[in-house]
Amino acid sequence: MIILMKGQVFKIHSDFYYVNFDNKIYECKLREILKKQKSKILTGDFVEFENGAITKILPRSNFLTRPSVANITQIVIVSAVKEPDLDFEQLDRYICFAKYHNIKTKLCFNKNDLSQDDKIIEQVFSVYEPLGFDIIFTSALEKIGTEDFKEILTNETTVFCGNSGVGKSSLINAIFPNLNLKTNEVSEKTHRGTHTTRHCEIFEKDNIRIIDTPGFSNLKFDFITPQTLTTLFDDINKYAKHCKFADCTHTKENGCEVLNNSDKIAPSRFQSYKSFFKESQEFKEKIKFESKKKESSQKISQNKNLAKISIQKRQSSRNNLRQQIYNEINNGEEE
Repeated sequence: MIILMKGQVFKIHSDFYYVNFDNKIYECKLREILKKQKSKILTGDFVEFENGAITKILPRSNFLTRPSVANITQIVIVSAVKEPDLDFEQLDRYICFAKYHNIKTKLCFNKNDLSQDDKIIEQVFSVYEPLGFDIIFTSALEKIGTEDFKEILTNETTVFCGNSGVGKSSLINAIFPNLNLKTNEVSEKTHRGTHTTRHCEIFEKDNIRIIDTPGFSNLKFDFITPQTLTTLFDDINKYAKHCKFADCTHTKENGCEVLNNSDKIAPSRFQSYKSFFKESQEFKEKIKFESKKKESSQKISQNKNLAKISIQKRQSSRNNLRQQIYNEINNGEEE
């Protein structure tokens, strides 16, 4: 007897999808029809499956492509105060990325025990507290701030974002001590961490659900227009909305409303904006010469997802049908 079940993908490894259903784990493969549709399953997806085969991906409330996760309620951006040194531009990248996906964001600054420089802490609060972010300082090693950290995670499905080496796995170990996730030291030569997390995975305990993710640092804003980028900086956009130049870049124009109020914008934030703006310009130039229209590889018929054959194959099929009609007509005339 075939039993259709619904569960959530909590880990993906190679071609296997591990689905949690009724607190039991099922190892599943992707049904062939979904492969033909080039359907991509993400950690956090709710799916239907039967006999070890995933048959349907259920609608998502949201998703991220970097990292590849779905159905989350908040993002916690984890940065290190020291080792590696706090990179404000990289932090702003994560913040803008989260805002682009319209997902609630909180900021965690780990390894607080390693820094004796209060100026960094003061800068963090002066820049990000006026923007409305919840900010927490922790030390996973010294167990400082971990109880407060648990509080902001309770009753949420949280994805951690941050560079390698900032202590994401150490924080998860502090919350879930039985996991014993692997951690590595930051390289003295490169001052960067190494990847200890190889895939996205959900950990759950006491109303806390965390999706641990591999660290990454090469996120670029070469997929949005400069106009969209401006909306990701609340502290800049509030002046940009009143700028008298419709096509203003807000980086160099005389009389620009943003530049007129640049003294009210944190220098690190404005520098981040200018860096990201150059990347978004690359995308703007690209779409001038390239069509962005892409045909879907699937269609919906009678409330079912069906794989679509390629344009070439459809055209070939139409040609064969047309030739068949001509032959029938000609045969009819000969009779």
